[in-house]
Amino acid sequence: MAIQVKRKDIKFYPNSKRVITRFFLFADEKRKKGIITRLLSMPDEEAKAILDRVLIDFSDRHRNIAKILMKHYDYVKDILVQMDLDPEGVSHTKKLLIGSYFTKEFSIESSAIFNPSIVEDPDQTGLAEGEKRVIVSFRATGEGHISSIVFRSGVIDRNNQLTFNPPGHLLDIPEEVRMKIYEKTSFIEKLSEMEVDADLIELVMSRLGPSFTYQELRSRIGETIEKTNLTPTQDKVIEEFIWLARSYYEITFSPDTALSERVIFPVSEAESNGIEDARFVCFTDDNGEITYYATYTAYNGITILPKLIETKDFCHFKVMPLYGKFAKNKGLALFPRKINNQYAMVSRVDGINNYIMLSDDVHHWEDAQIIQEPEYPWQFVQIGNCGSPIETEKGWLLLTHGVGPMRKYSIGATLLDLNDPSKCLGQTSEPILEPNEDEREGYVPNVVYTCGAMIHNGELIIPYAMADYASLFATVSLDAIFSKLKKG
Repeated sequence: MAIQVKRKDIKFYPNSKRVITRFFLFADEKRKKGIITRLLSMPDEEAKAILDRVLIDFSDRHRNIAKILMKHYDYVKDILVQMDLDPEGVSHTKKLLIGSYFTKEFSIESSAIFNPSIVEDPDQTGLAEGEKRVIVSFRATGEGHISSIVFRSGVIDRNNQLTFNPPGHLLDIPEEVRMKIYEKTSFIEKLSEMEVDADLIELVMSRLGPSFTYQELRSRIGETIEKTNLTPTQDKVIEEFIWLARSYYEITFSPDTALSERVIFPVSEAESNGIEDARFVCFTDDNGEITYYATYTAYNGITILPKLIETKDFCHFKVMPLYGKFAKNKGLALFPRKINNQYAMVSRVDGINNYIMLSDDVHHWEDAQIIQEPEYPWQFVQIGNCGSPIETEKGWLLLTHGVGPMRKYSIGATLLDLNDPSKCLGQTSEPILEPNEDEREGYVPNVVYTCGAMIHNGELIIPYAMADYASLFATVSLDAIFSKLKKG
């Protein structure tokens, strides 16, 4: 008998009304200068009238629209300098007006909101007995299929019914702060993993200290370009140094924003085409300290880069690449605590099988051991994790996805030993969850997928994506899952 799955009525569909502002820069130099010239030659009264219209039209769609326009004006100051103009000599009205012509709206989830994960909210105050406040993250996809991370907050009651707060409509992009210090050893290691020529690495890095700043790296690269006769290929490869450096950053949201208004949008070149499939986990350190981590895939349209998000409060986030021989491919999922004094990660380094990785450093992964290969027909194409393992008395419960005939994605479960997660104690021979007739149609047909579930009141709460388009929720009895686990 198949495991009974209770699908909830709650559904999240793409919403084209959820928009952010982005800097809008034209590639054509003549066009950029032409826009600025026309605006600067405009009579002041006309400029004020146009600006007033912009502020009326957009002030209720964005928090502090004037600040945004001024920031985007600052981005084009160099163009004015190239035109032999003084950027500071421009009137305040025309600064804002110029900024508006270099600003556009971007609908973050006009195409899809999918691949969710769920964790406990740091704030569990003011709840009734049996309730739990939760945070659900989603992969939101908009214009150009560019993905970002968005959030919703809600409560699960004692009967495992979910209620979510209405989403805020004034979406917020965080302030970005570059990582101030880079560790030379780790930086060189990542360049080597990226197969950057060793001689070129030595050429640039040799005169940097054990740690260095972003500006020091830029200066050293400038010296190298100026003093060395680089080949066209080397000149192109040297861009990888900046590409990597810009992959480290911190972002901070204003504390007066609601969680649902915070959008983690691609910042660095490494993720210019999207932030994909964040797997959030509530990690408890040996001293009891809680940190929320999320592994995700950065994609620039050509190359993927595994990265790690770290936060305590979902307001301030640190972001950096993962290192090591096996910090590669998609689908990395961190265990919620150390095992035998080591961090542990589930991975799919070969794109087909499940692996366990252990490390003394959460950012550095050098060893991997295969633990699970496709065994049943619904997994024959590939198997992978569906989020971080969940600790139970019987072992680590790992949700897995399997791909079968007609590229159908289904979700199953595997049980790993608590003290030695390389030991597979059993798995479900049939999927727990597979697309029904109402869930087959979408951007990618015949797919159900999750990036992380949780246990509450004896049931597994599974947020899941249907057809890479929308997100739904289901609950499954934990005992029912355990009863279906086949011994490994």
